[in-house]
Amino acid sequence: MSTDHPKLEVDGEHHIFQDKLLEGLVGNWKVTGRIAGQQFEQYCDADWVLNHQFLRVHFIDSAARNRGSMGTPSNAEYEAMVFIGYDNMSERYVVHWIDIFGGRFSETLGYGTLQGQDSIRFVFEYPTGPLHNTFTWNSKNRIWSIQIRQKGENGKWTVFADEILQKAK
Repeated sequence: MSTDHPKLEVDGEHHIFQDKLLEGLVGNWKVTGRIAGQQFEQYCDADWVLNHQFLRVHFIDSAARNRGSMGTPSNAEYEAMVFIGYDNMSERYVVHWIDIFGGRFSETLGYGTLQGQDSIRFVFEYPTGPLHNTFTWNSKNRIWSIQIRQKGENGKWTVFADEILQKAK
């Protein structure tokens, strides 16, 4: 009698990442808000990539986008590629946040958990201190909000950024 059983795959190429909440982020968005006390306007587009294993979220400042630099080298004030996946074994989201500040600031992997049904809080443990980046879906207004909070050297949490994402027209 054989004891061979088909191996159930917890993660891998045949276990496609399906997430109803993040599916709502797919598309093109106008992003407005405040970062470090300064008003800003960005553009964001999100789509599934790498065999539907990650949601790719591309942020770029509106001025660079308007110059036609999407997909080409730019002198953007800010640009980031964010890859959000899910680790089924650990039962948590993973996020790779890669931006114009280079490798040193992009080496920290973030981990996320659901906060209720409409929000994911990503936690980054940077050498300079922890940072929480929370994505929240407001189904009534059909907008996303992002709040970034960081813990300073004094041990106090402060808001670094508040952002609103509205469907781009």
